[in-house]
Amino acid sequence: MMVERHNLVVELLVELRQTSGFSQSLLAQTGILLVALGLAWLSNRYFKPKLALDQARWKFGGEGFSRVYFPVSALIVLLLGGWSLGLVIPRPHRLLALAYVLLTAMVNIRVLVYLLKHVFAQAAWVQRGEKYIAGMIWLIYVLHVFGILPEVAEALDAISFSLGKSRISVLTILQGVASVAGTMLVAMWIGRLIEGRLMNAQMMDLSLRVVLVKIVQTVLVVLAVLIALPLVGIDLTVLSVFGGALGVGLGFGLQKIASNYVSGFIILIDRSIKIGDLVTIDNRQGTISGITARYVVLKGLDGTEALIPNDTLISSTVVNQSYHDRKVWVKLPVTVAYESDIEQVLQLLEATTLGHPRIADDPGPRAYLEGFGDSAVNMSLGFWVKDPENGTLGLRSEINRKIWQTFRENSINIPFNRLDVVHFKPSNRLAGDGNLQGIE
Repeated sequence: MMVERHNLVVELLVELRQTSGFSQSLLAQTGILLVALGLAWLSNRYFKPKLALDQARWKFGGEGFSRVYFPVSALIVLLLGGWSLGLVIPRPHRLLALAYVLLTAMVNIRVLVYLLKHVFAQAAWVQRGEKYIAGMIWLIYVLHVFGILPEVAEALDAISFSLGKSRISVLTILQGVASVAGTMLVAMWIGRLIEGRLMNAQMMDLSLRVVLVKIVQTVLVVLAVLIALPLVGIDLTVLSVFGGALGVGLGFGLQKIASNYVSGFIILIDRSIKIGDLVTIDNRQGTISGITARYVVLKGLDGTEALIPNDTLISSTVVNQSYHDRKVWVKLPVTVAYESDIEQVLQLLEATTLGHPRIADDPGPRAYLEGFGDSAVNMSLGFWVKDPENGTLGLRSEINRKIWQTFRENSINIPFNRLDVVHFKPSNRLAGDGNLQGIE
């Protein structure tokens, strides 16, 4: 199959040679091109800042439009100018056609890089591969400008093989990959856009926002697949076979994965665990810093993060210390001598916590006399911590230091057991000697 080829650069050079310089058509095209670029530059410099595209509510769409503002505005002016020129001077307008291609390439590069940066925001490969992506797109458009792209397409289409009754070529595979990647990228970008909007909706419960985000992202991915497959030429009826295979896989080897995903949606819907809760799961204590469809992220008080499958939270006991109330009760044991004034000690213990920003005032701290020991009176100081997710070890240390200082200022003794140690010197005592001359 022969494809018509247009080498825009050669055709433009031939036109210049035939007319021995710039003809009336080329002069008009040059003027339109300069006007389009000039107006686009002025608009980009003076008019675009007034649109406030970088404001928070324009975070995704506004920033993306800002990146393509110059080439798009130049293209619009160029198309209007070319249409007006066509009413006076018949086509072809080769210089304008070449400008169309180059500006379109610029738009495609900026849009693709923008989508990749927002969909894969934490991926370092996007930053490293930005210039390679731009170079690949420029290469495709350069091949198009010089009329080589149709020949490359024919060569790739000639490399083919048969799969049943279907003929599959390298060109078909590349087109399919590009179609699937493009639709998936757009779907993921829309998902990120909706996620940003939903997560900023403070009037909604956080767990409900997470559930909606997961549902929207799943629906968008499914729609992207359903749109991409027909573009590749795959009949959607093959999904019935795939669905059967997936069902068998879930029955034999993927039931654990499916259980984790279902458990994740159950946790998000019943709101038994929320981001920021202080929980204890399998002897691991920490705060929930993230909830995904497959696991929850438990950040320990020492900074470590554990990825716990959602199925574990459904099938085992979870101690949620922030289910109804975020405050946590902390008790500090204290011993004082028997000769101490117990009432004074109780008042001093409670006074050490007054005014502390992390300790709740209602209910306030309380000091207790727990019992009488062999050599000391056993007491304790209890209080509610308002932000247990920040840890309690530092707070315990701070209150204990205040107790120590307060007791020293008020001459309250903290008794301790005395232990008399007898030292033996084996070298000064002979075997079988009954004298205790080696004892000090």
